[in-house]
Amino acid sequence: MRIAVLDDYLRVSQQVADWSSIAARAEIVVFDEPLGTQERAAAALADFDILCTLRERMPISRMLIGQLPRLKYILVTGKRFDQIDAEAAAERGIAVSNTRVDGRGGGAVAELVWGLMLSLARNIPREDRLMRHGEWQHAMGTTLKGKRLGILGLGGLGQQIARGGAFFGMDVVAWSQNLTPEKAEAGGARYVSREALFAESDFITIHVAWSERTTGLVGAPELALMKPSAFLINTARGPIIDEQALVATLRARSIAGAALDVYWQEPLAADHPLRSLDNVVLTPHLGYFTRDMLQVYYGDAVLAIEAFLDGKPIDVVNGVKRR
Repeated sequence: MRIAVLDDYLRVSQQVADWSSIAARAEIVVFDEPLGTQERAAAALADFDILCTLRERMPISRMLIGQLPRLKYILVTGKRFDQIDAEAAAERGIAVSNTRVDGRGGGAVAELVWGLMLSLARNIPREDRLMRHGEWQHAMGTTLKGKRLGILGLGGLGQQIARGGAFFGMDVVAWSQNLTPEKAEAGGARYVSREALFAESDFITIHVAWSERTTGLVGAPELALMKPSAFLINTARGPIIDEQALVATLRARSIAGAALDVYWQEPLAADHPLRSLDNVVLTPHLGYFTRDMLQVYYGDAVLAIEAFLDGKPIDVVNGVKRR
């Protein structure tokens, strides 16, 4: 039995969880770089029985599943499994499981949101870089208190951000496709229209789930509504923003700046235009990437793989109960 631990770029999976019980029963191979194309993935994974993903870093499509003759089990770390064709796996009798949801996940992302927001407001990354070259003060900062914070999506994570906004003395407003004034008030925000959220907010942070309906939800029309002094933060998913429209907006300096943790294609290409802009703060999908969360994900992965090896898979999401 061979197990592929996918997209573990820093090889942390074996550090934060004890895999010894599995290593005694199967061969574990860690892939520390993206496999890229479906063809490369098919060639690299053809001899594996179990795939263990790190969140949604790697899509496992119907085509790829069809090219993996030994595949018996897919374990997804985290709640969401949108990138896995669970139906195609079920047709082959391949069980797909996910791991439990842990409250520290939302906390980790919320903390990063505030780090990014403060980085934008106080020019922290740029001033740090310039200080290292002997420079001293290049721009005035922006105070959060009294500013309007627009939250796009007021679920559990959005509500955490709303509470933080209240702490900083911000005027917190929210909009999403299913939000009502009553739900907004219960979540710690004031409901506004989509147009008002973009046109009147000083900071906008995105917390809707990525789906077909939310792909491109923030496009050129929405960006055009934003104030020249406004900032945009995205720690949700890259495709929620029209990336080309955002690059054009930042180049034209039609908004003050953006902070991004997620992108249409990850890892972000070395020559991507976002890397050359001085009014954007970039982080490499760090939202969930803390030791605390990785201990939860990989610790649960060990338990799930053990259960599968025992013939009793747990937390199966596609109805396949036996191997």
